[in-house]
Amino acid sequence: MTGILDGKALAAKIQAELTDEVKSLSDRYGRPPGLAVLMVGDNPASAAYVRNKEQACARVGIASFGKHFSADATQAELEQTIQSLNEDDRVDGILVQLPLPDHLDAVALLNQINPDKDADGLHPVNLGRLVRGEPGLQSCTPAGSMRLLQEHGISAKGKQAVVVGRSILVGKPIALMLLAEDATVTIAHSRTPDLSAVTRSADILVAAVGRPNLITPEMVKPGAVVVDVGINRVTHEATGKSRLVGDVDYEAVKAVAGWITPVPGGIGPMTVTMLLHNTVWSYRQRL
Repeated sequence: MTGILDGKALAAKIQAELTDEVKSLSDRYGRPPGLAVLMVGDNPASAAYVRNKEQACARVGIASFGKHFSADATQAELEQTIQSLNEDDRVDGILVQLPLPDHLDAVALLNQINPDKDADGLHPVNLGRLVRGEPGLQSCTPAGSMRLLQEHGISAKGKQAVVVGRSILVGKPIALMLLAEDATVTIAHSRTPDLSAVTRSADILVAAVGRPNLITPEMVKPGAVVVDVGINRVTHEATGKSRLVGDVDYEAVKAVAGWITPVPGGIGPMTVTMLLHNTVWSYRQRL
């Protein structure tokens, strides 16, 4: 019987704990933690993510200082906003919603965020802390994935872990987190020869490439833990209806895996929850 790694249930549990913590901290320090999410343009997926984040903040009592810029906003305008948020004592976390329009330099903007307010854990200082095993703000999606494994008593110690995908957002940080938990880690990607042979060696398989249903049953070791980070919108040709699928062929792989995350309802809710967790962590460090 395959176990389902239910991110939605764990996210609700953590958010309930954060609600109590935020109330007690707000009473003690005279203000709630504050998060600023900056969004540029009208990308529908980004707008939905930002809305989810703002609703989650409201649920746990975190103050929102979000700003929505038009698609033609300038680099200077955004840099000025980030600088003022860095200096604003009410703001503990800053996040720039990606992707940005092509005329903007996302890396320069992310690097301008004060590392101690970097709610997404993407500043070079925080990535450096992760490499060195030091405390710091960690990228939300990988941190949420690790928390989900921990909740279900799944240890990475001594296991073979394969991460498919090498992005700075998920692939590289989760590889470092698994390594810190004493897994032996392989990072595979689009140029890996015989990908199936590599993924079949995995006790823990993380798929994070953004390609619908890339991971099929014959690529998975029986009994493996499968963490699906992919969120892909696919449209049914006949009906024109769209739905969300992961990087893993869920129904087929579920018959082989020991544990698996669903899409939706797996890693997505954990990502938003770890953003709230990071904001509260930053607030505690600063106060």
